[in-house]
Amino acid sequence: MFKTIATVFCCALLFAVFPTRADQWDKKTTMIFNMPVEIPGMVLPAGTYVFKLADSMSDRHIVQVFNKEQNYIYATILAIPNYQLHPADVTVIRFAERAANTPQAIRAWFYPGDNFGQEFVYSKVRAAELAVATNEKVLAAEVAPTQTPEELVKAPVVAMTPEKNEIEFTLPKPAEALTAAPGPTPAPAPVQELPKTASPVPLAGLLGLGSLVVAGILRAVSRRRTHSARQT
Repeated sequence: MFKTIATVFCCALLFAVFPTRADQWDKKTTMIFNMPVEIPGMVLPAGTYVFKLADSMSDRHIVQVFNKEQNYIYATILAIPNYQLHPADVTVIRFAERAANTPQAIRAWFYPGDNFGQEFVYSKVRAAELAVATNEKVLAAEVAPTQTPEELVKAPVVAMTPEKNEIEFTLPKPAEALTAAPGPTPAPAPVQELPKTASPVPLAGLLGLGSLVVAGILRAVSRRRTHSARQT
């Protein structure tokens, strides 16, 4: 999807993650942030949070952020599938580049082993600000963190440019579909050679016979010319 400046893995100092692999349906992941981070609609203070997909059959991905005990929802976030060519064995969080001493804004979240992750959609006002700060396009929609999944999926998604313009957003195809893998270089066709004769004797015989025929013709022509000259 859009270019990402900073990619932070679970081994980074910013946070630690503990994915729960038992339930692939919701991609439940516990994250411990050592400093504040921004998600659409709010800034999360340093602490422990649970990220997982909402139990929704919508064609768009909905991410919910809970407290450690999972009895309080901080935000319900609209997301768009983000593609990475090579899946990682750990949870990957991608951040937009920000100025020093400002919370990092989460751009995308990938569950371990997944090619497809979640690209977060920010409100149009905040997306415009992030686009200017990062000099990149940022996904945007008229959304709020208190909306239900059913309300979120109805919001049309656009892209905000660094010039604060809204442009139409279309979901790109995976990288593997955009560029076909080059096939093996075909081997050059073998040069076909005519079969060689076992001996040059037959060829020499043919050449000799041809010479005799030519000599006979020349001799006959010479005799006719001599006979004609005598008659005159």
